[in-house]
Order: sequence, then C-alpha cells, then structure tokens
Amino acid sequence: MQKILTFLISKSLGLYINLLSFIYPKKASWLAYKFFSHPRDGKLIKEDLPEILREADAEMITHNDFVFQMYTWQGNSTKVLLMHGWESNASRWEEFIGYLKKSGATIIALDAPAHGLSSGSEFSMPRYAEFVNVVVQKVKPDYLVGHSLGGATALYFQSHYQNDYIKKLAVLGAPCDLNTLLKNYAGMLSLNSNVFQLMEKHFFEHFRIKTHEFSGSIFASKIKIKGLIAHDVNDTVVSFKEGKKIAAAWPDAKFITTKGLGHSMHGDALYNTIYSFLFEK
Repeated sequence: MQKILTFLISKSLGLYINLLSFIYPKKASWLAYKFFSHPRDGKLIKEDLPEILREADAEMITHNDFVFQMYTWQGNSTKVLLMHGWESNASRWEEFIGYLKKSGATIIALDAPAHGLSSGSEFSMPRYAEFVNVVVQKVKPDYLVGHSLGGATALYFQSHYQNDYIKKLAVLGAPCDLNTLLKNYAGMLSLNSNVFQLMEKHFFEHFRIKTHEFSGSIFASKIKIKGLIAHDVNDTVVSFKEGKKIAAAWPDAKFITTKGLGHSMHGDALYNTIYSFLFEK
C-alpha cells in the first residue's frame, strides 16, 4: 500500500511540475530541483543517536554558513575517513567500523549536508566536498571510503582538491553521471523534456555545472592514487554500468564485482577485501 501511495504522489507531483513548466518555468525549475536535492530521510536527533555514534568523539565544525557533524573513534596515527550517501548518515558504517577497529586505526566519519546532525536542507556534491576538504585539512586522513553519493563525492573531491594526505580511495556502489541521476529522477516523476532542460539550466546558472560534464568517469581520470571500486550486479538503485564506467576511467583502480549485496554493499567478504586493500602494503 505504501509503495502505491508513493507512486501516486510522485506521479501527481510530476504532473503538477510539468504543467507549471509551461506557465511559470522558474517556479517549475525551483520545485523540480528542490525535490531532487532535498533528502527526506537520514536526519538524526542529538538526544537519540545510534549507539555506534555515541561511542565516538563528536565535534560540530562550522564552515561558512554551515555546521556539520564529525565523529572520531580514536586509534593510532593511521586514519580512515568515511563518507555516507544519500538519505543516510554516519551510522551506516556501523558494520564496517567493526572491521576497521581491528587495524587499530583512527576512524573518522561525517554527516553530509542536510543529513544526520549537519545543518541545511539541501544536498549537493560540491558542498559535501567542501565539508570533506575541511576535515581532510584538519585530520589529514590516509584513506578515504565512500558509499553511493558519498563515493561519487569522494571522486569529485579527490579530482578537485588533490592533496598529499590520502593514499588510497575505495568507492562502493557509486553513481557516475549526473545526467543519469537526473534522467532517473525525471523518469520516477514522469517529468517532460521541458522540465529536464529547465533543471539543466538551473544547475548551470546556480552552480556553473554543465550536467553532461559532471561525471565520475571524468573525475576518476584525474585521480593519481590507488583505488578500489566495488559494485553489485543486483544494485537496483545505481546501475552496475555506472561502476564499470568509473573503473574504465581510473588509471590505477581495481574493480570488484559483488552479487547479492544490493545497493547497501554490506558484506563480510567485501569488507575483508576493502580492509586488505587499505592496510596491506
């Protein structure tokens, strides 16, 4: 019943935006972008944090007009930074943190814009990358691991903020092309081509982003460090083809195929593989 209700709401919203695009195109563009960029899940309540986050040292960091949450599980001088994806938060790493603790490393995770305890209502990869850069300059991590849009943002970050701190990067279930995300979103709401063009225009006018050039394969081609890319053949959220495109463009990355993990990418075998990739010399 819930799926049917969600379907009807999505299609009704899409119909409204389609009609609006011919009468008030600016409002239609704003609405389409709002529902694309505003997560509806993933927020946390400070007084009711998951246990894994209560175990960490928590710090609120101010950056420009934003405040974002960072969590640290103290260990030795080796540091791993974790980036979660869309409509999630730092607690999604609970299972993987158990593996990382075996290494003795210091583990750092943050809540993305508009997620967890971080401020804002809008998510964007460039802003997420800004948050990550603040953390990287502050804690100087050795390794970076990102899931889904967190993985895509990790690619964007490493290609735009290349630094001498991060030695290896692992990306799990990450989308590649912004245009693919927009097309999937347009399909979900049954948005017409007019609205799609308005959204492309919105990205350029507000962020100077040409959507067809905003691609994980382009970002990956500029990355010089070693990489691990993992994608599940049964991922129904982000197509397996997206992972293959990233892998084909990354000069020094290994592509791992999983089966049965879906988009969440939680699995003992995979976590052991990532652990070996990060910590074996």
